[in-house]
Amino acid sequence: MGNSYPVIFVHGFGGWGRGELFNILYWGGTQEDYERYLNQCGFESYTATVSPFSSNWDRACELYAYIKGTRVDYGKAHSTKYGHDRYGMKFRGVYKKWNNENKIHLISHSMGGQTVRVLSHLLEHGSLEEIESVLGKNPTKSEISQAVHKGLLSPLFVGNTSSLHSVTTIASPHDGTTLTEGVLGVIPYAQQLVAFGAAQSSSHKSDFYNFKLDQWGLYKGSNEDFIDFSRRIWESPLWNNTKDISAWDLSPDGAKELNSWVKAQSNVYYFSWSTEKTKTRLFSRKHIPKRDLHPILVPFAIFMGSFTRNDVTKVPINKSWFPNDGVVNTISMNGPKLGSKDIIKNFKGTAQRGIWNHMGVLEDTDHMDIISLSIKETKSYWYKKYMEFLCSLD
Repeated sequence: MGNSYPVIFVHGFGGWGRGELFNILYWGGTQEDYERYLNQCGFESYTATVSPFSSNWDRACELYAYIKGTRVDYGKAHSTKYGHDRYGMKFRGVYKKWNNENKIHLISHSMGGQTVRVLSHLLEHGSLEEIESVLGKNPTKSEISQAVHKGLLSPLFVGNTSSLHSVTTIASPHDGTTLTEGVLGVIPYAQQLVAFGAAQSSSHKSDFYNFKLDQWGLYKGSNEDFIDFSRRIWESPLWNNTKDISAWDLSPDGAKELNSWVKAQSNVYYFSWSTEKTKTRLFSRKHIPKRDLHPILVPFAIFMGSFTRNDVTKVPINKSWFPNDGVVNTISMNGPKLGSKDIIKNFKGTAQRGIWNHMGVLEDTDHMDIISLSIKETKSYWYKKYMEFLCSLD
């Protein structure tokens, strides 16, 4: 029978939406436009925009609001716990009729994979903590329904919905990335990414990139230029003083904590794609970049290709973590393992719901290749064929 559900693309850490970063598309770079191409091919497609640096919880709440067309509600309990605003931006909605009958496919890249997993979990199970923070202990179904109707409680936290048909993660750090460790870290990578985008354009527009950290009170001043604002962002104590931020979720220990409560849902298809762009160093087990790895990723790939850790208080890192795509360790991409009971199986032709169907390793592919942010072979046809596969699923 198949399906004709639309697909929504979800960007990763440091990502951006259409209309940002000059003429560069996160999903297609400067040469391609996956959303437009797939729509032309008859596949209803949309590109989501969420915070590039917020936690996966916050990003999942933003993604829900972006799709449905509502104001972001981060949750009363969550926002109180972490000390930021409860409400965020109000979105117009790209697929307002999204519900149990009108399902969607989610295709995510990098940290976007963690984000869509959190969304999948909340859609099914909701959050009892959020419900009770608004209504107290043991509220009735009628009280919950009334709270939603009055706008006191987001429907996302009620759960009991089956509105996802499939979830696809590409080069996602399900078990975190060792890029978060050491002196390099994820912030220098993000700085390089934004600088790379700026270098592609001759425009001097000062607000070409939106950090979307408004819930933390981090706004760009009316007379503040982009360089000063971005410096204030990078130097913010927020990166080290809270777990409600991307840097924690992306670490192996943070990912393990996330995996402990975010589960694969029995009625959803889960697919994972891995990428790798390193090779074994001669006379060593360490990994080094392949020759045509994107230049900004080279130092990160070298670091990740040799980093180990044997600290009993943290997730141990051994040689199995060496292969990487310049940003994420390949071992982390097939699905959640640290702290997780999710089942991961190599795909052999028949997709199964409720488990991770690992589609394989895209070798000689770095973290930016698969979304066409490095100018090599085009990927539009790859996404077209993959959409044909997703739409064949009953």
